[in-house]
Amino acid sequence: MGIVKEFKDFIMKGNVVDMAVGIIIGAAFGSVVKSLVDNVMMPPLGYVMGGIDFSSFSFEIAPAVPAVLDDAGKVVTAAKDPIVLKYGIFLNSIIALVIQGLAVFSIVKVMNRLHKKEEAAPAAPPADVVLLTEIRDLLKK
Repeated sequence: MGIVKEFKDFIMKGNVVDMAVGIIIGAAFGSVVKSLVDNVMMPPLGYVMGGIDFSSFSFEIAPAVPAVLDDAGKVVTAAKDPIVLKYGIFLNSIIALVIQGLAVFSIVKVMNRLHKKEEAAPAAPPADVVLLTEIRDLLKK
């Protein structure tokens, strides 16, 4: 019974719940940014650059190899797919990362600005400190 209570206390802490909400919203935000990059930003950028589709940029490292059959038609060596380095998809991912970074930076900047406004002037000293300060000042005279 102690483990269940400890687990309940752990889950109900504010930090764990806040972190879970942040992860869920972050995942949703990531898919929105990916869609923004792939479907909204890259097509016009490709058009401006002469109709280029960045996601199709690739470099073939090794070509495809067809299957080798013997005289009876049995497969001696299986076919191999080409080995392709798809750097266009990587470019799209880098652009998405930059957009997400800018969004997070903007959010942190706004939150920091709001926290600075919330910082109030220092609290007035307690009455006994004020009284002692007055006594000290009177004794100096």
